[in-house]
Amino acid sequence: MTAWDGDKLITALVDHGINCEDINYVISTHGHSDHIGCNYLFPKATHIVGFCISQKDRYFHHDFKSGKEYRINDKITIIPTPGHTLQDVTVIINSGKGTIAITGDLFEREDDLSNCNIWKSAGSDSEELQVMNRLKILQLADYIIPGHGAMFKTDKYK
Repeated sequence: MTAWDGDKLITALVDHGINCEDINYVISTHGHSDHIGCNYLFPKATHIVGFCISQKDRYFHHDFKSGKEYRINDKITIIPTPGHTLQDVTVIINSGKGTIAITGDLFEREDDLSNCNIWKSAGSDSEELQVMNRLKILQLADYIIPGHGAMFKTDKYK
């Protein structure tokens, strides 16, 4: 969300019985302003923004560039999926309902599977990598939460 969406985000968290102090990790799939604007609301959290990991003024090295995954716990893993930007990551969640991929703008919305102009017009630092990683996520996930649309099932795209 953008820096102007803070109140909306706080309200949504409260509606679920959560406050900003409860958040341990903030994961932004990439560093564009419409995806990192409310990160300031979570000063206690570890922040993962694309390939960068930090907490307050400490930065941590992780080799996303070589394809290495970052595991938060046995259900949540961050994997590198460059394309939209060269430092994109996807959050993989293994839930009781299947594997969910939070992809950011690797997928703009479900419609971009039938119309590639949608994701291409949003910008792509590497269309070749983006196509490769989109296919990878489609095979890996049961559900995708794209950067600008509703969650969708992947079964009809496999």
